Amino acid sequence: MGDEATPFKVMVVEDDEDVARAIARKLGADGHEVEVAREPQSVMARLDNDLADWDVVILDVGLPGMSGIDVLKHFREVDSLASVIMLTGDRTAATATTCMRAGAFYYITKPFEPIELSAIVTSAARHSSLRKELRGVRSVTGKSDDPIETILVGISGAMRKLKAALDRLAEQDVSILIQGESGTGKELVARALHERGARRRKRFVPLNCGAIPESLIDSELFGHVKGSFTGATTDRAGVFVEADGGTLFLDEIGDMPVAVQARLLRVLQESEVRPLGGSGTRKVDVRVIAASHVDLVGAVEHQKFRQDLFYRLNVVALRVPPLRERLDDIPILAAHFLKKHAGPKPPALSPETLEVMSEYGWPGNVRELENSILHALALHRGETISPDALPPAISGRGKGAGSAVATNDDEDELTPLTEAKRRASGAFEKRYLVRVMEKAHGSVSEAARLAGLDRTNFRRLLQRHGIDAVAFK
Repeated sequence: MGDEATPFKVMVVEDDEDVARAIARKLGADGHEVEVAREPQSVMARLDNDLADWDVVILDVGLPGMSGIDVLKHFREVDSLASVIMLTGDRTAATATTCMRAGAFYYITKPFEPIELSAIVTSAARHSSLRKELRGVRSVTGKSDDPIETILVGISGAMRKLKAALDRLAEQDVSILIQGESGTGKELVARALHERGARRRKRFVPLNCGAIPESLIDSELFGHVKGSFTGATTDRAGVFVEADGGTLFLDEIGDMPVAVQARLLRVLQESEVRPLGGSGTRKVDVRVIAASHVDLVGAVEHQKFRQDLFYRLNVVALRVPPLRERLDDIPILAAHFLKKHAGPKPPALSPETLEVMSEYGWPGNVRELENSILHALALHRGETISPDALPPAISGRGKGAGSAVATNDDEDELTPLTEAKRRASGAFEKRYLVRVMEKAHGSVSEAARLAGLDRTNFRRLLQRHGIDAVAFK
C-alpha cells in the first residue's frame, strides 16, 4: 500500500461499547476517520437525508430496536455506495448467507483478529472507491477542475505528495527532471506542470529521445534546412521552435547520444538554436522538462551522460512512484480506464477482482493496469468483471501467478514494511488455502470446517486468490 495509507471514513454501528471501542481504536490507529453509533436510527436518518459520506460501514447484526440486516437492506434501498461489513457472534451459515444476499460486502464473526479487520476494511474501502468513481463521485479528495487533479488520477499518500510538489512548481519557470519506472506516467506529470503553469496557452511538445535514430535526433531537436542531408526536401523547424513560448518535454533523456547532449546543452545555455545546414540562429523561449527511467547519476559516473547537462536539467528533481507503492489508487485508476474504454455505463469489477489486482506487483505500472482493463473488457461477460477475465499473470492462472504476492528484494529499493507484511500475509493465506483444499479433496464445505470458517467467507477467499476447487477433486 505504500508508505502512507489512504484514510477512509468508517461508521461503526455497534451497541456493545467494548467492541465498538476496540474497533474504533484499531481503525483510528490505522489512520482512518471513525464514527461510532450505538443505535441504528441516527444512521438511518443520515442515509435518508443524504448526509452519509462513509466509505465503509461496520454493522452489527443484533442491534437494539431493529435487525442489522434490515439496516443493511436500507443501505441498498437508498443506493448507498458505502461497503457494508456485517458483524455478529452467530457463526451459522444461514446468517452469513442472509447477510451476503442482502448486499453485505463481507461477514465477520466475533471474536475476530484486529489485523483481519484492518485487511477487510481496506478491501471494502477500495471497492467503495471504485463504485464512487464509476458513479462519478470522487471519494476523499472531491472532484476538481485543477489540471493536476484531473490529469494525475490518485488519492494515495504517494500521489498526494507528488501533487503537492507539482502545485508548488507549476508557476516556477525552472528546469525539472522527472524520474520513474517505465509506465508510471512521467509525461502526464510534465503535462500537468504545463497545464497549470504560465505557459499553458502555448504548446506542450513531447519528444521521446529513445525512439529516434541517432542520425535524425539533431534534426528533430534543432531542425534543418532543405538540402542539408539526403532526404531533407523541405525546411524543418525542430521541436525547440515548435515549443517556443511553451514547454518541451524530453522523455528518456538518458538515451540521448553524448555528442547530441553537448549541442543540447548549448541550446539550453544560449536559448537559441541553429538548424542543421543553416547559417543563422533563432532565439527560443522554452521551458524544458526532462524525464528518464534510468539512473542519471550512475550514467554520469559511467560517462554516459554529461555532468554539466545533468546539473542544467536537474534544477528540481521529481520522482513518480511506481504503482506498487500506491495500491490505494487502483480502484480510482481502474474506474478511470473502465469509463475511458467502455463508455458512461461500464461493467464493474467484482470485489474479488479488485482484491486480486491489489495483490499484484504491477511491474509495468499504470500502463500495465490500463492494458489489463482492456484485456478484461474484451473477455468479460455480464455486468461484472470476474478475476478470470484478467490477464493470467495477474489472476494467477499463468506462470506469473507468483508475482501477485512477490516482494521487492532489491537492495536499492526496499518494499515498505506495511506493504511487505501485506504481501507476505497474502502469500501465506494462499498457501494455507491450497493445503486445506488438498486435505479436503476439493470439498469446500469440509475445507471451510477444517479452517474454522463459514463456507461463504471461505469461498470468497478462494475467489480472491483465484483458487478453483474443482482442481483438487
